[in-house]
Amino acid sequence: MSDLFTGALKGPCGLICAAVLALSGSPLADTQDPSDWQITRPEAVDLSSEALSAIHQDIENGRYGYIDAFLVARHGSLVFERYYEHDYPSIYEQEAATPGALVVNDPSGPYNYFNPWWHPYYRNTALHSMQSVTKSVVSALVGVAISRGEFPDLDTPVLEFFDEAAVLNIDQRKRAITLRDLLTMSDGLLWDESLPYNNPANSFAVMTKAHDWVKYTLDLPMGTEPSTVFNYNSGATLILGHIFRLATGTDIEEYAVEHLFTPLGIDDYFWDRTPYGLTDTQEGLYISARSLAKIAQLFLQKGWWQGEQVIPVTWVEESIAPQYPTGAAGDEAYGYLWWSQPFTYEGESQRAYFGKGFGGQRPIFLPELDLVIVLTGWNILPGQPFFHAMETIERVTNAIIID
Repeated sequence: MSDLFTGALKGPCGLICAAVLALSGSPLADTQDPSDWQITRPEAVDLSSEALSAIHQDIENGRYGYIDAFLVARHGSLVFERYYEHDYPSIYEQEAATPGALVVNDPSGPYNYFNPWWHPYYRNTALHSMQSVTKSVVSALVGVAISRGEFPDLDTPVLEFFDEAAVLNIDQRKRAITLRDLLTMSDGLLWDESLPYNNPANSFAVMTKAHDWVKYTLDLPMGTEPSTVFNYNSGATLILGHIFRLATGTDIEEYAVEHLFTPLGIDDYFWDRTPYGLTDTQEGLYISARSLAKIAQLFLQKGWWQGEQVIPVTWVEESIAPQYPTGAAGDEAYGYLWWSQPFTYEGESQRAYFGKGFGGQRPIFLPELDLVIVLTGWNILPGQPFFHAMETIERVTNAIIID
């Protein structure tokens, strides 16, 4: 689930964020924690504290709606970190009690997107809902599994993992869908996620009413030939997660702990499941803002983390490379569950890479500037203010001190 089309924490963050907030409320001292981020001052990496503080002030003043965290790292050091308080139980109180496309099944459950027990924080902790940034993490895990010989070639047909007799709307187009098509959202299934997520006609909203989300998605008729056009489809990543378990023999959550989270020192997370019991690979991951920054930094460093090649260099490069234009303005493109878009810095065009999660989750990395930016937030209704990736990039890169 992405906020592709949508326009700290008092209680939810608890003691964890209180400690971080105390740290980030004043200039960061030079510190080194072997299991976490090296922390230093913005000026030590040629960033202006004043310019970053101006962004922080605009966030505090509500210019960008409900932003929960804003982090900046450069040259491998965390240099700016702020968290923001929002009274979500009051903000979305009416919506939380009103049945609709974003209040799925029982309103006390994890698919009520206004329920403060589940969104945006998991059970009053510092773990923030990643929403569709979960997909980008899944992409990383596919790359790891391929490198270990535990995942099939990307041109393998999807239906090889299913009993074709039990799948509806079979035709030659559906038989031609490959694993690569699931990664690039070019599967061709008849799916419309272009509507706001509070619209019950959105295909995601329709899917959530089903018990088995994988079956619902795969049973859809075809709309276009696969491998021809980008069409954002959250259900496709659920199919990919199901195949991941079949191919590797391991649940993707368990695989992530061993091959991604542990190497990065991410020891606190939650990963939700679909009603059928499958790990929710399209939106179910909850991690802290610092952990999200680690994942962005890992990709910035081409899969390298503290002396270990966690993700193969070739996979990092292939997965973030533009595969299909999304149709959005600004030459935005989609890779293997990662987005990218060009921006201009000092008169030269560079490319930014980022994840997109419903509500405002944005891990952004700019390789040529050795820069990572992370935003989390919960602007989930149409018409709310929003801190878009390209404006974020413009403002943070304007903070770079040029000799």
